Amino acid sequence: MDITSTIHIPFPDALWARITDTPFAVFTDPDRLGLLLVWVTVAFAAGVTWWQAGRPRNFLRHCLPPGTLSHPSARADVLFWLSRRVFMPLLVIPLGLSTVAAGYAAHSLLALVFGPSHHTEPASVPLLCAFTLSMVIAYDLSYYIYHYLCHRVPLLWELHKVHHSAEVMVGVTKDRVHPLDEILNRWWNGLIPGVTYGVWLFFALDPVELTVFGLSAYMLRALLMMDVVRHTHLEMSYGPWLNRVFLCPYYHQLHHSNQPRHYNRNYGLLLSVWDRMFGTLAEPQPGEHFTFGLGGGEDAEYQSLARLHVVPLQKMWRLSRDWLRDSSPIRTRRHSAPPGLLPREQP
Repeated sequence: MDITSTIHIPFPDALWARITDTPFAVFTDPDRLGLLLVWVTVAFAAGVTWWQAGRPRNFLRHCLPPGTLSHPSARADVLFWLSRRVFMPLLVIPLGLSTVAAGYAAHSLLALVFGPSHHTEPASVPLLCAFTLSMVIAYDLSYYIYHYLCHRVPLLWELHKVHHSAEVMVGVTKDRVHPLDEILNRWWNGLIPGVTYGVWLFFALDPVELTVFGLSAYMLRALLMMDVVRHTHLEMSYGPWLNRVFLCPYYHQLHHSNQPRHYNRNYGLLLSVWDRMFGTLAEPQPGEHFTFGLGGGEDAEYQSLARLHVVPLQKMWRLSRDWLRDSSPIRTRRHSAPPGLLPREQP
């Protein structure tokens, strides 16, 4: 029997084409390209901070201080990140609803004031660039406001404690966010960008956010702010000039510090201009290192998957119950909460 008739041998040219094309497929797939660039930013930050630290002999120890991966906080982060996949489909709903509602309201109000909009030509490339930039700025401002409220409103602070209870930071710490906190954040973050979109839709024909190699403006923003790096121990700074505009990972790590002098500082996402504008910016001292967490031994309450989900709800219930017992309305002033349940005071 002819063995070649029963065994399939790939055609050499087709096999070679598959081998040579696979490495380049990442550049045509935005998701793969985005993931690759995230790892590039991590590698870049590791190299830069290692060099700035005087090139210590143990590079791995520089990137992951001893005990980081074995810490209960790191294990809780990984489990929380995995469990978050369950809630991801639900997170699109509040963002979509608030964006559409805010956009429709803004467009309708403009039509009521100025009459129906009339477009004769599609938006030009410069106009689309301005639209994309304005949407990024609107989202960044929206995030700053919500983040500020999370540290000022007692009920929101109980949810936000989940994120700040991390005692070590391992990249996926960025997703250590309570599902209810995430839903509220997504809902809020649809309002200001939604209004911005509604205004643009009134004055420009079908504005569309520009992409670079298929990467959206929001993916580029995540790369610029080094979202993974800012939730590690890599003290990456952009330098004095860029730090005037962008909030570098080092500044965000100060925000996670458990030292009282660092409380309620550096709320920004991509831009540092909001913190500068509203007086909440704090710059690390040269060579300053941070310890992370809530402080006061409270971190231990959050170092398991179940407790990360349940403890905030229990504390919110107790907080609301105590207010109701006092016949006091739920207020946003921080000193209105019962002793021991206040958000962290600003120094």
